[in-house]
Amino acid sequence: MSWNRMGVELNGLKEDMPGTSWDVQPHMNHEAMPILVPTPIKPPPVQMEHPNAIVHPHLPQPQHSLLSAPYMEPELTPEMIQHGWRKYWSKRESRPYFWNKLTGESLWEMPTMKPQFDPVTDPLGICGPGAPSAQPGLQLGMKRRSSEECVGSPAPKRMALSGPWDLDVPTNVVIYERTPLNIPHPHPIVEVFRCNLANKLRSCFQELCHSRESINAPKDCFNRWLMERKVIDTGTDPLLPSSCSPEISDCMYREVINDIPIKLVRPKFTGDARKQLSRYAESAKKLIESRNASPESRKIVMWNVEDTFNWLRRTVGSSFDDFQDRLAHLREQCQPHLTETVKESIEGICLKIYHLSSDYAKKIKDKHLEILREQGVPEPNYNSVMTNSRKVWCYPVQFSTLCPRLPQVDFLNDRDQTHLRFQGETLVINTQYLHKLDFLYRMSCFDDRKMEYFLTRVWMLLKRYNTYLGGSHSTQTSLPVTVMECLNKEFGVTFECFASPLNCYFKQYCSAFPDIDSYFGSRGPILELKAVSGSFAANPPYSEELMEAAVNHFERLLAESTEPLSFIVFIPEWRDPAPQALLKLEASPFKRKQVVVPNFEHEYRHGFQHILPKSELNLKCAHGTVVVWLQNNNGFHQWGPIEDRVEALLESFRPGRERERDRQELLSPPRTTNVSGPGAQDVPHTPTTQPHVIVANQPTQEKVVS
Repeated sequence: MSWNRMGVELNGLKEDMPGTSWDVQPHMNHEAMPILVPTPIKPPPVQMEHPNAIVHPHLPQPQHSLLSAPYMEPELTPEMIQHGWRKYWSKRESRPYFWNKLTGESLWEMPTMKPQFDPVTDPLGICGPGAPSAQPGLQLGMKRRSSEECVGSPAPKRMALSGPWDLDVPTNVVIYERTPLNIPHPHPIVEVFRCNLANKLRSCFQELCHSRESINAPKDCFNRWLMERKVIDTGTDPLLPSSCSPEISDCMYREVINDIPIKLVRPKFTGDARKQLSRYAESAKKLIESRNASPESRKIVMWNVEDTFNWLRRTVGSSFDDFQDRLAHLREQCQPHLTETVKESIEGICLKIYHLSSDYAKKIKDKHLEILREQGVPEPNYNSVMTNSRKVWCYPVQFSTLCPRLPQVDFLNDRDQTHLRFQGETLVINTQYLHKLDFLYRMSCFDDRKMEYFLTRVWMLLKRYNTYLGGSHSTQTSLPVTVMECLNKEFGVTFECFASPLNCYFKQYCSAFPDIDSYFGSRGPILELKAVSGSFAANPPYSEELMEAAVNHFERLLAESTEPLSFIVFIPEWRDPAPQALLKLEASPFKRKQVVVPNFEHEYRHGFQHILPKSELNLKCAHGTVVVWLQNNNGFHQWGPIEDRVEALLESFRPGRERERDRQELLSPPRTTNVSGPGAQDVPHTPTTQPHVIVANQPTQEKVVS
């Protein structure tokens, strides 16, 4: 096999999919970019099948896919529609044409009905005026031909894409219309530059922790710092924070302080507990002697350390709990004085990382604007705001800026994986997930109908998430497929609050990076989504500040909406100490029910599921998971957590349920149906089970599953 250069050309027969769920403004020059604006909420029209599906010429095509369909035109009578005739618009010829889905024939002129005949006197219809037509009941007009005679036939009907997702589920989420993105489109050269600077910043954090405090940087601390900063960041860079107040991160400061003087772990054996106590005492003594500590702090720490050493020398045969209790006592006495001693140094590390991030963000912006100027693209207006807000069905994030020309990406198909290469750097993705991205791209990206930039944008997506995750799979773990199926069936969930194009289950989701994720259907960050109604599932990353901000946002939306609104929140059961998000959830006036899934009795899907084999996707969860239902009164009446639904959800968490589901699908594959594509509005979803109506303002219930 050899590397191929991506160059996409459409066959002359290919037509753009007619009909979209958004009004598109007329084409404009560089001074004004076409903005895709959603139409007001209205009942969706009847959907029809489109004959010409655009097939990507460079990707191995799945056996099934989903096609968009135009709206039924009023000019066609019901009898013509019954005979298979449909009307479409030819953008190449700038006029309508008619296509028969039963015979595959297309005409420029509208087909006319054959004169009626008397079934009694002329049962075969051979005595009436006019010659028999090629199709019974219709008189055909001029055969449709393009300006240049084309060879080919309409693509066959294809079905929904299979995989650990359900992209056919329509949305029941209504939001307020939002401002399009006023930032430059992602560019692969800029993305390489950004990711190199981000990796350099991550390495700098590790070096500062090691050189100043003689510790390794806390695991995944840099990832959580990025998430915590983005909660308050008002800068324009999608990855690196550049405009935050305060500049010192509480998240980074807290995690580094917790590892001073050494990182404590739960020992397995008594000997390990004794060694950890001795190491802590030695490190505390070394730190207090080498720093400019106050006399009082130095005196207290040294006295407790010497007392611990004396206890270790005279103690023989102590138990595991004895060593752990002694360590807790020593830490309680020494940690406040050690924290006061190293406080200024740790704050210096936090400030250094933030200032470097701000400088890097400015360099990235200058690099991006330089590329735009080279291609004659005007600089975006970062301060434009939409003044007219209306309720619409949720729709992907759109850009208000022009996209510059993007370089091409090489690709290589290797069995179950596809390799994408740009400037010598190769990224890998499972072919099944590449088909998923292809599907989402066709439904959500309106500025690249010819799929010229698809592989380039997939490469940028993989590069962004590889840099963001930094080798940590826990940042992007997702709920099992069986849980998502149950949430949709029992509670009408059609939207994920925290997902990505790589791990989303529904085609409606919010994600961390609205710029690159928007091409694949992202609705933007959840903290910026102004939802009015709908049913949501929220499984946030384990960042305490982000979880707390999400809970505050959910409560604000529930208080402002009078329409059915529901959030099912999944957060870890941390109790020592409990995070503010968990405390706020348990005390929320909108809480309808709370259950706990015990640790090691449920699983999550791996954060790198898009590159791992299927046998390595599920991970045992070492902590319990708290599930809380936040609902307003109307949401409670429609999707209330009644006992049967909750029991079904807990059963879906059982380990092995996903394997049983896959085995059952192999034995009896489910029947797939053709649904509306990107050009059709989604129909609000209602759960298949009968809603359980309960009187509002009932006391909340709690149930702990053991």
